[in-house]
Amino acid sequence: MTRKTTAIIDLTALVDNYKQLAALAEHSRLLAVIKADAYGHGAVQVARALDDLAELFAVAFIDEAKALRAKGINTPILSLQGAFDVSECEWAAANNVWLVIHQEQQLRWIDQLENTKPVIWPKLDTGMHRLGFQPEEFAAIVKKYNHLLSEQSVIFTHLASADDPQSAKTSEQLKRLENAMEQQVHEYSIANSAGIIHWQAARQQWNRTGIGMYGGFAGPMSKQLELKPVMTLKAKVIAIRDISKGETVGYGGTWKSMQPSRLATVGVGYADGYPRHAPNGTPAYCNGERIFLTGRVSMDMLIFDVTHLQEIDVGDDVELWGNNLSITEVADIVGTIDYELMTRLSARVPRKYL
Repeated sequence: MTRKTTAIIDLTALVDNYKQLAALAEHSRLLAVIKADAYGHGAVQVARALDDLAELFAVAFIDEAKALRAKGINTPILSLQGAFDVSECEWAAANNVWLVIHQEQQLRWIDQLENTKPVIWPKLDTGMHRLGFQPEEFAAIVKKYNHLLSEQSVIFTHLASADDPQSAKTSEQLKRLENAMEQQVHEYSIANSAGIIHWQAARQQWNRTGIGMYGGFAGPMSKQLELKPVMTLKAKVIAIRDISKGETVGYGGTWKSMQPSRLATVGVGYADGYPRHAPNGTPAYCNGERIFLTGRVSMDMLIFDVTHLQEIDVGDDVELWGNNLSITEVADIVGTIDYELMTRLSARVPRKYL
């Protein structure tokens, strides 16, 4: 028996999720965020699946755009961190890669280009305080570099608390954008997945979908949609053993059996991206029932208590998250977010595309 730890990627679910989010703002355009290897799902395969739907893809930086171009992805790409030097600006212009602009140095680099210049999306910091021009300087920057703007240019900002439908912070950010752009006429991109779902005022000419498209948690109202999990992580039972009451399990003996117990060793571990800090009792799914983690996560293996299962055998499938067990629930239990679980899945886990 080979190891067969696999991430199953359901591209039909991906497309359906994209369409649901697009339908919430039918008069807007929706770009697909495929940075970080499409949140661990495989950027090339995701881009190909959405090629007939998405007018624009977004990545974090230029090297991610280069990887997509090398695989024949020709749809326009937006680099969310922009460029890091003048040569990247030049490459972007030549390869239909658009640049988010968050500091004046990037505008100076583009101004140096003698020939074609890339499409730019100036970013306004409305309160996230991560990247972007401050509201009080924005009008002057836009005026100074107006010659670099085009019909495809969009004013970009990012919401810090869009997954909270009652967030005063989001209302404040929207107001800051309105005030800063009082004398300007431009298209906007404000809403991420949570913004699309919870904040109608944030649904502008361009919206951005990331976590929602992959079936992850994008705030409480996302549960009202029929977003489906795109990633299912599965591994095989590779050994079964019975232990006596009072025996400990795993490194450091952090779990102790309170009764005679049956344990299943599963071929997946933190080297595959499963979180090492997952506590005892973290669930998985096997043969129609939940099973529960015992002991510390190892590099290549997990151990689950399967005493209550009527049937269990070497070679049986164990779902770590997916259709039967929400990745969001697992993330909550281990003290992280589903974004991290998706993106930390390592390259040694093969992806199987449906």
